[in-house]
Amino acid sequence: MLVLLPPSETKAPGGDGPPLDLAALGFAELNPTRQKVADALVDLAADVPASLAALGLSQRQDEEVERNAGLWSAPTLPALRRYTGVLYDALDVPAFGRAQLARAQRRLAVCSALFGVVRATDPIPAYRLSGGSKVPALGPLGSLWRPALEPALARVNGLVLDLRSGPYAALARIPDAVTVRVVSEGEDGRRLTVSHHNKAYKGRLASALATAPREPSTVAGLVRMATRLGFAVERTGEHELELLADA
Repeated sequence: MLVLLPPSETKAPGGDGPPLDLAALGFAELNPTRQKVADALVDLAADVPASLAALGLSQRQDEEVERNAGLWSAPTLPALRRYTGVLYDALDVPAFGRAQLARAQRRLAVCSALFGVVRATDPIPAYRLSGGSKVPALGPLGSLWRPALEPALARVNGLVLDLRSGPYAALARIPDAVTVRVVSEGEDGRRLTVSHHNKAYKGRLASALATAPREPSTVAGLVRMATRLGFAVERTGEHELELLADA
């Protein structure tokens, strides 16, 4: 099973790993596109106003442009330590035991506008690039990534649980992946999509499934496992699940 996470806008600073080496990353077939995006991002960083505009940043965020400028020389961290924020707080990797961490490192991957997708242990630098950004030299990132990323993800063996947010789901379609809609149920029984706590619930679900001693191979098995782990999950389509937030 592969649990595909969205990235985060915020990244942990610094690192203790060597500078970025694309050969050290998983999904090696993505490296030509990774090289193209990384080089374009570094070139763009030479023009700070243009970078701020393309990345949707304010003038007070020019340190993010500095990060992009040093993309090839900055220290790295494993992807699961690099990404931060609500979902990753809920994932709570520091709380994993040794066996749990080993399982999570095999099962978790992160979608990325810069790298396409990275494995949990892939060493990456801090950077700023969102799925909806338009780097002038590249155009829409979806058009760039789809020809490379869709075949790469199609070759993944086993069940794929797709927890990506909209801009990152647009980078590659995964027809047979299982998606999750986090919902709340009103007094009238109607279910509404949860927005505020959506990331936290998905982070907790990902954590539980990634560290479980066994992994499912079917959608029905995934529902049974999530239920045993304490989640209120219902199958609403062939590859669609609903996670009841307030159960």
